[in-house]
Amino acid sequence: MSTASDLHVVLGAGGAVGRTLVDELRSRGHRVRAVNRGGGLELPDGVEAMRADVGTPEGAGTACAGAAAVYHCAAPAYTRWPAEFPALTEAIRRGAAAAGAKLVLADNLYMYGPVDAPMTEDLPYAATNPKGRVRAEMARSLPAAHEAGEVRVAIGRASDYFGPRGANSVVGETVFGAAVRGKVVRWVGPLDQPHSFSYLPDFARGLALLGEDARADGGAWHIPTAEPITGRRFLDLVFAELGRPDRSAAVSRTMQRVLGLVNPTVRALGETWYQRDRPFVVDATAFTDTFGLLPATPHPEAIAATLAWFGTAQRG
Repeated sequence: MSTASDLHVVLGAGGAVGRTLVDELRSRGHRVRAVNRGGGLELPDGVEAMRADVGTPEGAGTACAGAAAVYHCAAPAYTRWPAEFPALTEAIRRGAAAAGAKLVLADNLYMYGPVDAPMTEDLPYAATNPKGRVRAEMARSLPAAHEAGEVRVAIGRASDYFGPRGANSVVGETVFGAAVRGKVVRWVGPLDQPHSFSYLPDFARGLALLGEDARADGGAWHIPTAEPITGRRFLDLVFAELGRPDRSAAVSRTMQRVLGLVNPTVRALGETWYQRDRPFVVDATAFTDTFGLLPATPHPEAIAATLAWFGTAQRG
């Protein structure tokens, strides 16, 4: 439980993960500061808004000042990860350290590279693509800072996410956005491979717990997800919720290469195609064994809530 005097700072609060985390922290009774570069956020009552460029030492220092916990949910544009993520993360690390705050990184699974079994936290960081290597660098440098006594660190990892506000995910506009508009839904990769997805509110709950619990310190943790699901079953649930016939198509590797000629983001998906063409499954046993059960939202409920959000956003 929090105290009335603590301050939890969310960096990157304009993004889907950060904004969802703001709501979660506020619901848990924390004082919350929501930081983004552009400003203009719609926030719950009682949340402090701050506009800052946390990629600079000055901006990160100002944003982290007075914090008990800092959540690193900030990210450069997808195609700029290798060039910009290291300096961004270093500025945030220094800002959290100067504040004497615990630093919680919202991470993903890119550092593992191709896998042939469910992913656990003790896997080697075997990624060879640029985005995977930069994530591996962050995953090494922050725990090293923790071990050196420079800053308390915990890392929470998600798979591909979806949920309210998740427009920019791999199943965002191309699946949920297209479905609510009555357009053809495009599923990236084969439809028959089991895949773990992280529902944004579930991921936010896990990150908040890591920020509150000292047992998380120094570790990387897979936040629990609902059971793995194939693309075909995922789409069945989408169209069942909408009450419409299936209008979908799978984006093959060949199609991805062609589309990538004119779209840098689609082109970048080719680096991690191994996340699409084989089982990509999260094992969160270590989290559950340490912190207890954190129930994941069932797929039908999560998909219904996500469709409702996309429908509202479309009408707005």
